[in-house]
Amino acid sequence: MNFNAFIPAAGLGTRLYPLTKDKPKALVEIGGKPLLEHQLLKLKKLVVSEVVVNVHYFADQVIDFLKANDNFGLSIHISDERDKLLNTGGGLKKALTFLHNDLPVLMHNVDVFSDLSITELLNAHINKRALATLVVRKRETSRYLQFDADNHLCGWINTKTGEQKESRDAYKLFNYAFSGIQFLSPRILKKTEEQGAFSIIDLYLRLAVNEQITGFIDNDSQWMDLGKYEQIEEAEKLFL
Repeated sequence: MNFNAFIPAAGLGTRLYPLTKDKPKALVEIGGKPLLEHQLLKLKKLVVSEVVVNVHYFADQVIDFLKANDNFGLSIHISDERDKLLNTGGGLKKALTFLHNDLPVLMHNVDVFSDLSITELLNAHINKRALATLVVRKRETSRYLQFDADNHLCGWINTKTGEQKESRDAYKLFNYAFSGIQFLSPRILKKTEEQGAFSIIDLYLRLAVNEQITGFIDNDSQWMDLGKYEQIEEAEKLFL
């Protein structure tokens, strides 16, 4: 089945400094190719209809890079956030307005590498008729999404500060770390009342009270968060 995609590429990339001193995070290279190129080539192998890439920091570099490569043969829309960064939720809300169909939307962080089957994830999302399906895994972090036994989103917790947010009751909660990959129904746009810059997690927690926001547990695929300088060095070894 066809799907659309949104690649958030507007971040400042502060955790990757000094690599991002003169370029956006999306253009930091791994194995001789920018992170954004890796993601777009992955999408090109799949049946993707339209792609949205948002920009802010060194936005012109991203736009020029895509233009120089003829958008890698994909239908790509630029969501320009140079005036104001909209955070994950606001960025998604604006990105969805560029799409011309009602296909499911893959939102994939530009700095996440994974060999997870996108087709398997899409099928799970469709079969559950979920508003959003979030890829999660068991790993050490300070912030966790909390799910019930049926993998419905119930809350969020910061184990370092003790801060906690709840959306629905559950007999038992299971903590998982978000993997930066998710499928969304385009219906979410009409249900998003928030304005300006806001967190997508806060949006999910509000909607989870009455909507199907589910977790897709993936502990088996290879996964790397390349948003940190040390991880970039580690990932480079895979291409040696």
